[in-house]
Amino acid sequence: MRPSVVRVARLADPVGAADGVRVLVERFWPRGVGRTVVLDGWYRGLAPSDSLLTWYGHDPERFGEFGERYRGELRLVDRVAALGRLRLRLRVLAGGGVVTLLTGSGSPGISSAAVLAEVVAELSD
Repeated sequence: MRPSVVRVARLADPVGAADGVRVLVERFWPRGVGRTVVLDGWYRGLAPSDSLLTWYGHDPERFGEFGERYRGELRLVDRVAALGRLRLRLRVLAGGGVVTLLTGSGSPGISSAAVLAEVVAELSD
């Protein structure tokens, strides 16, 4: 069963009643955020490569190409395995409910979490 809704939010945002399952999808813990944040999981292995993030630089004009390149990285063997683990976890925790992918980005709508949210939403049973 896939999530019915996949959202993206900043880790620093307050926990909301509509968040559902909260999963951090960054390689490193975001600066300035205490480690007392409520999480249902942390999937470091799904973060984009450092070289891709450096190239992207959160430039809105590069977001489309960034998304394509990141989707390509998600097809690598280690990322496919991490995505499979996330999928299983969400099946158990979300059970068709809401999933919120958390990012440290100041612009969640153009972050790797936004691309990953699309990929997770496309996952089928």
